[in-house]
Amino acid sequence: MTMGRFAAACRVTMIAALTAFTAAGCANSVGDGSGAGRPEQDSALRSLKGQERDLTDAEEVLVEHAESMLVKKCMEGKGFRYWVGPMASVAERQGDGYVLDDVSWARTHGYGGELEKKAERARPADPNAAYANALPEAERIRYSKTLDGNPSKGELSVDLPAGGTVSTTSTGCLADAKGKLYGDTVTWFRVNRITTSLTPLYIPDLVKDQRLVNAVEAWSWCMREAGHPYASPDGIREERDALTQGMSAARAHATEVELAVAEATCAVKTSLGTAARTLEREYRTTMLQRYGADMATYQRMRLAALALAKNITDSEA
Repeated sequence: MTMGRFAAACRVTMIAALTAFTAAGCANSVGDGSGAGRPEQDSALRSLKGQERDLTDAEEVLVEHAESMLVKKCMEGKGFRYWVGPMASVAERQGDGYVLDDVSWARTHGYGGELEKKAERARPADPNAAYANALPEAERIRYSKTLDGNPSKGELSVDLPAGGTVSTTSTGCLADAKGKLYGDTVTWFRVNRITTSLTPLYIPDLVKDQRLVNAVEAWSWCMREAGHPYASPDGIREERDALTQGMSAARAHATEVELAVAEATCAVKTSLGTAARTLEREYRTTMLQRYGADMATYQRMRLAALALAKNITDSEA
């Protein structure tokens, strides 16, 4: 088991939320990234005190869809066309934990290979990229700065818990959207980047925890009994592409499904998935106390954005 693979598994309590945050109309100048919260978000945040939780996959889809709708409105307000692209589905967001333990999902999607190929096919057909590339050079530059902002006009930065600093522009439609959806661009950027960068602080200890080691060994024994001799889920991930190389799409999918179902079945029998998630929560609780306020604010701001996203999508129905 590797630290990198387990870190990728922590979606249960730490969902990476770095997405394209879109703008609600851009009635003000592009880049309204002030730190001042808006009354509706401030009120929502106060009402959510003590109700912190992560968003579900379905809720993330809703928020991302609302964001795309709003960035479209913002860009059109600045004289550009913009298309709302397809959102990653709930199914596409599942199955990426340290160990797969959803037998039904595995039986349908294997390891998600067909879903990944579908997403890859959609990328070259992105109408926004095609539109931007077809613009005259001067307009293409203006398009980019309108959407992404201009660092010379404003920038936000935050020091990460495990070291290093990340920065982003505070101008442009995407930055404006953070203010529209989360109420306070500066606070959102800080708590978002801190909360989604905490795994290196506890993963090295977690992967050595004997309780997890024992659960992995039990899973491995179950897999050997099923005819798949893997020491850990990492072994499957490392060999996954090679296992289906040269196969037809149908055969590759069938191979994925067979192995994924075995992995999930053994994970359920040995409770490896449950053990990993339980220990991850335990370690976050005991080792990340100094970041508790940031994590709570992050969750409340996402829930407040969810409420706004529901209004936005309902208005377009």
